[in-house]
Amino acid sequence: MLERFRLSNLSRHYRLRSTELAREKKQKQQCVTVLFLDDTTHTFRIEKRAKGVDLLEQVYQFLELSERDYFGLLFPSKPGDVVRWVDAQKPFKKQCNSVALDNDAVPLLEFRVKFYVSDPSRLQEEYTRYQFYLQIKRNILLGKLPCSLNTQCLLASYTVQSELGDFNPTDHKAGYLSNMQLLVDQTPDAERKISELHKLHRGQLPADAEYNYLEHAKRLELYGIDLHKAMDSNGKELQLGVSAIGLLVFQNGLRINTFSWSKMVKVSFKRKDFFIQLRREPSESYDTLLGFSMSSHKHAKALWKSCVEHHSFFRLKRPHRLSRFLNLSLGSNRFYYSGRTELQAVQESKQRVKIHKAFVRSPSKRLISIGPGGTTMPPLVNGASGSDSNGSVSHNGKPPSALAATHTSILTITKTSRPHHDNKVTSKQLDTMPRKAWEQQSDEYDIQLDTGYIDQCGRRFESPVPAYSTGSHSPNGTQLGAAITTYINGCSAGPPESGSDLITIRLLADEHGRFGFNVKGGIDLGLPVQVSKVVPNTPADRCTPRVCEGDEVVLINGREVVGLKHEQVVSMIKECRNTRTGELLLTMRPCSIGPSLTEEEEPLYQYVPETDEIGSHSNLLDGDALFTQSLLLLSDGLASGALLAQYELMYRKNPDLAITEARKPENVAKNRYRDISPYDCTRVTLVNASSGDYINANYVNMEIPGGINRYIATQGPLASTTSDFWRMVQQESSHLVVMLTTVMEAGRQKCHQYWPVTGDELQLGEGLCIKCLTEKPDETGSFVFREFLLCDRRTGEQRHIQHMQYLAWPDHCVPSDPNLFLEFVERVRNARNRTLLQEIEESLKQVRLMDADADENGGIMGERKCAASNGVTPEDETPVSTSVHQCISAANPPVIVHCSAGIGRTGVLILMDTALALMEAREPVYPLDIVRTMRDQRACMVQNVSQYRFVCECICAAYMKMSRNSALLAQEEGEDEDDDGD
Repeated sequence: MLERFRLSNLSRHYRLRSTELAREKKQKQQCVTVLFLDDTTHTFRIEKRAKGVDLLEQVYQFLELSERDYFGLLFPSKPGDVVRWVDAQKPFKKQCNSVALDNDAVPLLEFRVKFYVSDPSRLQEEYTRYQFYLQIKRNILLGKLPCSLNTQCLLASYTVQSELGDFNPTDHKAGYLSNMQLLVDQTPDAERKISELHKLHRGQLPADAEYNYLEHAKRLELYGIDLHKAMDSNGKELQLGVSAIGLLVFQNGLRINTFSWSKMVKVSFKRKDFFIQLRREPSESYDTLLGFSMSSHKHAKALWKSCVEHHSFFRLKRPHRLSRFLNLSLGSNRFYYSGRTELQAVQESKQRVKIHKAFVRSPSKRLISIGPGGTTMPPLVNGASGSDSNGSVSHNGKPPSALAATHTSILTITKTSRPHHDNKVTSKQLDTMPRKAWEQQSDEYDIQLDTGYIDQCGRRFESPVPAYSTGSHSPNGTQLGAAITTYINGCSAGPPESGSDLITIRLLADEHGRFGFNVKGGIDLGLPVQVSKVVPNTPADRCTPRVCEGDEVVLINGREVVGLKHEQVVSMIKECRNTRTGELLLTMRPCSIGPSLTEEEEPLYQYVPETDEIGSHSNLLDGDALFTQSLLLLSDGLASGALLAQYELMYRKNPDLAITEARKPENVAKNRYRDISPYDCTRVTLVNASSGDYINANYVNMEIPGGINRYIATQGPLASTTSDFWRMVQQESSHLVVMLTTVMEAGRQKCHQYWPVTGDELQLGEGLCIKCLTEKPDETGSFVFREFLLCDRRTGEQRHIQHMQYLAWPDHCVPSDPNLFLEFVERVRNARNRTLLQEIEESLKQVRLMDADADENGGIMGERKCAASNGVTPEDETPVSTSVHQCISAANPPVIVHCSAGIGRTGVLILMDTALALMEAREPVYPLDIVRTMRDQRACMVQNVSQYRFVCECICAAYMKMSRNSALLAQEEGEDEDDDGD
């Protein structure tokens, strides 16, 4: 008995298997498949009780996406169903149960852009911009983002540039775009138009082309708008669009109303009705409540949630956090946006160390090829691709190797070398900000070692560029047995032999250690080593034959570059600078070899009149016909998009003009923006100013028939430069100041208020005093006209200054009403002519008074002149000019024009004023030449393509108005002649 008791106490058992089975059942994993924007899929495993944030985190990590706040996961939906996004704070299984899925075993979600950025420059990573590019391209092809055929062709041309690289007449024969899905309704005529636009994008890397694609796409009417169907109180069908600026109302595809977030007090819903409460105006004694009827309660709630999320993301500094003590509240006010705002995302991206992510771009091909057994394989579409749990992508159940073997013919069609990568991206410590289309072209890996010059040439980036090899010359099989011609910095070491296709050039580094060219390609990128950029006025540019873009580098100092990585090639070139001679021996294959490349290309753009009215009697156009043709060219260029494409290719800063004074330590604080500085050769120099001779301003002289319109383009004065601004006004004898900005815009100061209120005086240093005599706004509230009195107590000089301010012109944008802008420009022109006549009359009056005084008083005037020459100025004597600039400006005083930076809105007004002067004289108007003339005097004039398009449209509108007035005048004259005949 005792023994039995002891044994029972010494033995125990524990059932492990049952416990493990219960644990596995409790923590069962769920598989979720995600369809990405490049039509690839990947299956993720999450815990059964995981929340939406766990799945989102896995997706972001899989893509290695840094700027993740703009994206989300979308549940599949049928037409008419409520669009539902994965909620990060709710359990994922509960969200799946509330959505009717076709496949309950493995849900298929879509990775999509949720919040569309208003400006692509806010996106710091190239990979993020690429995802936006894929999303917008998908929306256009699916018809969700409608746009005109011309816009589609322009956007498609950037897609072609991104995927095929520069236009090459040898490889890009007629019909080379037929294997690419570019348009919804793709026709041969549209492909020819895309091809012509493709020629204009020469030199743009994939990152450039995609950035410019986004720049144009953001101006589309429905860009970034989340549409919801609704009805008004009369039963009319409407569409309510939620965007970054507010709530938009559309009817029959036209926007009929806009309610900005600042005008709304509250949004709410009750059952299937959606309500917005507007802010009460000062003149109103009641609240305005607008109601819309939705299809169902779920649709009303979805619209309300979209408004809450968009307002929180785009308008708030930080999201509202729901207190844990208030989570018992009922109703719709329980929902809050839980992510980060756009401001937080941008700030975090700027603080994060910028990394460059090398990734593989997916081609937009109509992939149709012959499969095994002669069967035709359909193109890959959404949902036709899958992946295993390890992340290796497979299509239609085939492994990648089998897919590559099946689609061998497709690789032949593309003629591009792409490295083999998986979906992952690799990171490098490099700056990734893209170059806009109008900036100078460059690559990430710059051969030049002078960092100051690199900063002037623009931002650098790296991206794989498709390269084209002709004949038997491939990057992996280079023929080195051909004859070689050697050149030493432009001097031939021997005559070129017949049939030679390789040349050798010896380059000597300049005093800065630069050879002056960039290279791209390498074995790691799967591309041949080619010259991608040649900087003007460098050894590579001055040598004969000149190093050209597209030349393939075969040998560097006798060593083959085949099999070398890109960084190794760059290091080899840099090491030549440290040798005793400093020579670089390049053996290259010129890109112009081949008879087809020597043929003259078709002009990029040419206007062909539909009728023979212009120039029908002569091959040479007279002045009036040339004027008419220039306006027709302008109109056609706007319609086709070619005009805007040519503008984007123009340089923003003239590289031959130096900018040194603005960068001196004593002058840096006088610049409102660090990157907007005046050229040294055209800058305004202050004379006898105590603060120095520098001010951020340039003379801009525009030639017009019969004379020159003189302007001074300057930045909005700072508080510390107000005295310098008024000293410049006095020195240049200016009587008219045009201000194209407000003091504050979007909570940021754009310009210091450099004038006093009406009736007050502003005391400045050096004896200057400004008094505001009158201030009158116009009827629309868009303009304000002021009159100032400038007094110099040291000399006794007094001058009346006309001040004209445009209020309704936001920064980086265009006026909402072109007619108001044209009216303002006309008022500026009339004011300039009036002040110029007043100045001449005052000068003549002063001369007559002085002559009369001299005749009456004889020697007294001589005594006064002697006293003035001795430095004693009588009180009743008007002093002579105190500067050479003032003497020059007295005959034709300049108009001082400024906005905030003094380049964007300022350039638009000067361009429009110049165009109107040319139109009055019936002279041809070429806006691109006008912009080039302005940028040769002040950098970056007419800052962006939207401003350029706006001013071109205004020129066309002014021409149409002029034509109508001329027709009416001719009709009236004809009626008068008929009356006289009767």
